[in-house]
Amino acid sequence: MTLQSKRSLIKLAGLSSIAAAAALVGCGKKEEAPVAPAPAPAPVAAASAAPAKAEPLKIAFAYVGPVGDGGWTFAHDNARKAVEKEFGDKVVTSFVEKVPEAADAERVFRDMAGQGNKLIFGTTFGYMEPMLKVAADLKDVKFEHATGYKQADNMRTYDSRTYEGAYMAGVIAGGMSKTGTIGVVGSIPIPEVIRNINSFTLGAQSVNPKIKTKVVWVNEWFNPPKETEAAQSLMNGGADVLMQNTDSSAVLQTAEKAGKMAFGWDSDMTAYAPKAHLASAVINWAPYYIKATKEALDGTWKGNQAAWWGVKEGAIDIVSISDKVPAELKAKVDAVKAGLKDGSFQIWKGPIMGSDGKEVLAKDAVADDKFLGGIKFYVKGVEGKVPGGDGK
Repeated sequence: MTLQSKRSLIKLAGLSSIAAAAALVGCGKKEEAPVAPAPAPAPVAAASAAPAKAEPLKIAFAYVGPVGDGGWTFAHDNARKAVEKEFGDKVVTSFVEKVPEAADAERVFRDMAGQGNKLIFGTTFGYMEPMLKVAADLKDVKFEHATGYKQADNMRTYDSRTYEGAYMAGVIAGGMSKTGTIGVVGSIPIPEVIRNINSFTLGAQSVNPKIKTKVVWVNEWFNPPKETEAAQSLMNGGADVLMQNTDSSAVLQTAEKAGKMAFGWDSDMTAYAPKAHLASAVINWAPYYIKATKEALDGTWKGNQAAWWGVKEGAIDIVSISDKVPAELKAKVDAVKAGLKDGSFQIWKGPIMGSDGKEVLAKDAVADDKFLGGIKFYVKGVEGKVPGGDGK
């Protein structure tokens, strides 16, 4: 064997020894105690469920006329929209227009409740008895009745002092009439309307004590043809300034066609007859509707209550006074409005005489709401007799 061969064998033997040693070391590692597995991660708690969003309060309105009447119902619908704007997705509102003041109103109220409405507004006097009947059967629904006087545990009444707007319109009428005769188209002879006629007259007489007022009744809230006919009759009788306690703009438009003057009522009616328009005595129902809705939402709503809001609460105003009205008349209206707002002025303060010449309110006496709510007579200066009244 050569030296080179011996070296090769020695090298090979050495490599084999190293390989064997490595194999033994590897076997030693496999025999060591196994490393304990890492503990399993703790289960992640399920995320807390987000609180369920409260269902919106469903509110329904029953209107006696069409929303486009430009007056009474239009004012209520503007207030409904104000509620939507104020409360957003917390409420859902709906309405039914032209609901008769008859037994059919009861069906409408029950249907509204059946659709899930929990706050229901009835916006005319004739809904009182039907609403009262439904309220007795549906204790979980809150009912609000406009211009009525009967309440229940889940029903209350609200009204606006429209006679304040009528008085301010009267101030303007008394100064603008050339004939000394003004006219009113009356709807239905209930205290609310009679009070407005009288207040219009008292306002006019505060400027011209000799003013006379003529009245024609149409016995409906909304009937433009009848209102037109009544307005024409008043003008034929010498009235040159007209007001109405009806719901359309027909009286104002009829006055314009005849070259006479008139007022908007319940809503701003300037656009209907700008040449004849002297001012509009308006109602803003939004403050009350927002208050009632808030109370229904936060759980503070209570029945057996009555609200009667006026200039003081922002519910009554006279707006869009014409440039034809002299500055001194505007100033007088502003003074009356300020006095009504701070309580320093009283429209119904004696002495006040009835149309029969008898005293109905003694000197310096101020009529309370009970007196105002029961007026069934004309004041001195109003011609004729109240239909079904006491003849004063």
